[in-house]
Amino acid sequence: MKQFLILAFLVAFPLSDPLAGTPHWLELPPTPSLPKPAEEGMAPINGISVHYAVFGRGAPVILLHGGLAHMNYWGDQVAALAPHYQVILMDSRGHGRSTRSAEPYSYELMASDVVSVMNALHLRRASVVGWSDGAIIGLELAIHHPDRLTGVFAFAANYNPAGVKDDVDKNPTFSTYIKRCGTEYAALSATPRGYGDFLAAITRMWATEPNIPPEALRHIGVPVVIADGDHDEAIKRAQTEEMAALIPGAGLLILPNVSHFAMLQDPPQFNAAVEHFLADVAYPGAGPR
Repeated sequence: MKQFLILAFLVAFPLSDPLAGTPHWLELPPTPSLPKPAEEGMAPINGISVHYAVFGRGAPVILLHGGLAHMNYWGDQVAALAPHYQVILMDSRGHGRSTRSAEPYSYELMASDVVSVMNALHLRRASVVGWSDGAIIGLELAIHHPDRLTGVFAFAANYNPAGVKDDVDKNPTFSTYIKRCGTEYAALSATPRGYGDFLAAITRMWATEPNIPPEALRHIGVPVVIADGDHDEAIKRAQTEEMAALIPGAGLLILPNVSHFAMLQDPPQFNAAVEHFLADVAYPGAGPR
């Protein structure tokens, strides 16, 4: 599966003409909007309230956003997936419209939030598509709650802090993203003036987590695809490849001409990768052909 995925997408999405304009990986397109959900609410779990939304019908797919972001970042993916799957979005604790407690952030804690939302929605099992922090949460679920998953598509994850590039804080795309998230936080959060404290709390977690032992990755038994963009500003390619090698049977997928924000920069390419994962790995035969 590893070789097939890499070659298939390099052929399907060849390198773009550098003279055609700004490369995708240097862009940070606007945050998408979401269609009207079939169900939306606030789930009281683990001492907080988690904002969730459900779209479409079919096999369940949970989309988990990256750190500092919120569920709207998945707008382009919901439009592609909802005609064929039940798509569940949630704002991670303290993100978007969800509240947070004084408990320090950890990926294991946020993974427990996902399980609690699944319980509230009476979902026995689901596939997870995660981006960045959401991808790490997906791996935590695969390690600690494998019975709740049909598969994990982990885009732009790391399994320890050494997997993050030292100069990511100086990257102009990332700086723009962090500033944008502050504006969106003020518009969505129940504590609109709390972005500084929120950012500090997330940054403290990033400094020490994740710390997933290689042996834990070796014991993952659910289907996993480890994916990233070939121009990721934050994640070291070596760690992406190492994770795919450690997880038994995992696929390795490197999407060309995109960065850490591939789902915004090239939605057709990102969506095709996710649809391939869902139809051939997580729910064989269930999706569109």
